[in-house]
Amino acid sequence: MHSIFETIKSVAFEIDHAIKTADLGYSNSENSSGEDQLKLDVQSDIIIEKAFASVAVVKNLVSEEKEGVLTLNEAGKYTICYDPLDGSSLVDVNLSVGSIFGIYENELQGSNLVASAYVVYGPRIELVIATKGQKPMLYRAIGDTFKEIGSITLDKKGKLNAPGGTQQNWCDYHKTFVDDLFTEGYRLRYSGGMVPDLHQIMLKGGGIFSYPATSDKPHGKLRQLFEVIPFAFMYEQAGGYAINDKGLRLMELIPSHPHDTSPCFFGSKYEINALKTAYGIKN
Repeated sequence: MHSIFETIKSVAFEIDHAIKTADLGYSNSENSSGEDQLKLDVQSDIIIEKAFASVAVVKNLVSEEKEGVLTLNEAGKYTICYDPLDGSSLVDVNLSVGSIFGIYENELQGSNLVASAYVVYGPRIELVIATKGQKPMLYRAIGDTFKEIGSITLDKKGKLNAPGGTQQNWCDYHKTFVDDLFTEGYRLRYSGGMVPDLHQIMLKGGGIFSYPATSDKPHGKLRQLFEVIPFAFMYEQAGGYAINDKGLRLMELIPSHPHDTSPCFFGSKYEINALKTAYGIKN
């Protein structure tokens, strides 16, 4: 596992350099979800693929930007599912973006995730790593290395409300839930980037990030293997909660396809309980 984390650290510097110097235009291709790919998406994907090609413990790679599974080493132990550059459309307006990594052993499902990591490319490069039985650990780039800053723990109640999706496509009870939190004094945090928004909630002690089922995306928008399950693991290890719109733990998801999506809610105990009440979830 150490070699995987060291590789993530190395690609973080390469991708950060690409963000600062590469062409920000669109490529002539689409990803597996039919979205136009930025040249930076493609470049970040290539950086990660090349870096892991020489890591013996990695058997397979599954990228949010490509269909299928890429086998690197039949004798390897782990499959890494990754989003090379989450929020890449925000780069041209100079907002923070990130990379997400889920590390799986055996079949690709929530219960087989053994570790996760994400990188935030902002004014500083920051990395968070979570392993089983340990609080997520924050690292910050100092020069050409990462320095350990400390562990992350969520409070039982937070102050931030990050509601995803287009409001006109929300159901009535989700809109009421979001409005009620603002009435309680919660502050809006939504940039359009999953990594920086969830990172802020983690570092500020709590709150909720919600991306519900919507009329245009009835199965949610965010991808289970690349985004949803890795962050669910992070939040649970930090003392928080991560569920879908039926109250199922996101860590119990079993995708039928690598690019399956799910409604998802990540937050502190208070906000997740409030969500369950709003959605009529009894468990």
